[in-house]
Amino acid sequence: MATLVSNRDGNRRIQFMNPKHPGKRASIWLGRVPKKVATTFMVNVEALLATIRLGTAPAAELCSWLSDLPDATYEKLVAVGIAEPRVKARVVTLGELLKTYVDRASVKPSTRAAYNQTTGSLRKHLSGGTPLTSIGAEQADIWKKAIIDEGLSPATVAKRVYVARAIFRKAVKWGMVAASPFEDLPAGSQQNPDRSFYVSAEVIAAVLDRCPGVFWRLVIALGRYAGLRTPSEVAGLTWDDIAWDTGRLTVRSPKTARHQGRAVRLVPICPQLRAILAEAHEQAAEGEKLILPRTLTGASNLRTTFTKIITRAGFEPWPRLFQNLRASCATDWVERYPNHVVAKWLGHSPLIAATHYLQSRERHFEDAVAGGGSGGADATSEATPGSVHICVQSKAAAASSAPHESKQSGRKRQIVRNDAKRCGPQQTPFMGDIGLEPMTPSLSSWCSNQLS
Repeated sequence: MATLVSNRDGNRRIQFMNPKHPGKRASIWLGRVPKKVATTFMVNVEALLATIRLGTAPAAELCSWLSDLPDATYEKLVAVGIAEPRVKARVVTLGELLKTYVDRASVKPSTRAAYNQTTGSLRKHLSGGTPLTSIGAEQADIWKKAIIDEGLSPATVAKRVYVARAIFRKAVKWGMVAASPFEDLPAGSQQNPDRSFYVSAEVIAAVLDRCPGVFWRLVIALGRYAGLRTPSEVAGLTWDDIAWDTGRLTVRSPKTARHQGRAVRLVPICPQLRAILAEAHEQAAEGEKLILPRTLTGASNLRTTFTKIITRAGFEPWPRLFQNLRASCATDWVERYPNHVVAKWLGHSPLIAATHYLQSRERHFEDAVAGGGSGGADATSEATPGSVHICVQSKAAAASSAPHESKQSGRKRQIVRNDAKRCGPQQTPFMGDIGLEPMTPSLSSWCSNQLS
């Protein structure tokens, strides 16, 4: 049993036999508190002593009372041996989360560099020592505004928001926070049309002419004529990857290697690229396996030399030098071949191609204004093989609203084989009175009576 002791000065304490030291009394000083509060405290202490003595679990009401006690008061119960020490929740800081995320990520060095840009901005504006529990949606908005005010492009801001979302989703999954403050933060589009540039055939021909040697002609041609990623896909090409007889180039992509079925792809070798490959093959040293034996030391160093070559050719260097070579190749291909075929050659999905690679060209507008394309009188005669089915479908759809006896379009007649024979009508104009079903005896006699 516990006893409530009140001193003359108003201080109160609970006395009871100490379970840690049998035969000795223990006291819990409560200070100057109302007697009713002290009595409630004493009742709960007695309940704790009973659970210790009987070896039973405390009731839910008692557990709730214990959890609501301030740390200082709870420590008094621990000191006399009637409560276990509280396990303090580990406070995870933003810096710890960012380091854990980057260390556990199994990504390529270029992707890790992109992660570091986002984690660096989060540390800069939110402080690495900030507890995760104190970061809310307001702090996420403040961070986004700060990186916008730094003058970053909308596409870069969107990329960093997407990475921040991924980081805090992991924090939720790892149990570091209950919910992500970045989950509803709008990212925007990662596209940046201002940095898109179509490298025309005339421009690339002039640039190739100003290259200092076959090495640079090949680096540029592989991006513009084969859509290869530079330097990751160009560096590992070997002469064994070229099938001269079928005009195919085997490309191994480090970027998509972890995706099933996308580690290796085949790319067509166009005449322009074939001529440069043949020149490089003639100049290759005996026994050399790599198509580009010189070390490609990274995109930054390649850009420096490429910029000088473009300037010598008399042109202003365009944004995203190598990416726009690949995008220009994709644009040319998609105008001549089906989207799914082009996507397979480029090593990504049609959606990615449409979002990040395909470009609108000025000649498309000029052609449409001049009555070309689908608006021209002879557009179908100049249609490419990949678009024949579109032309036929649109012609047939237009003819469906006309009377059935009208003639079909000239284009549809062109795709019928010359040796095909015209089919005669397969239906009789009328059905007889008897019909098609076999007659039963009763039905036959009824019909005879009606006809007579």
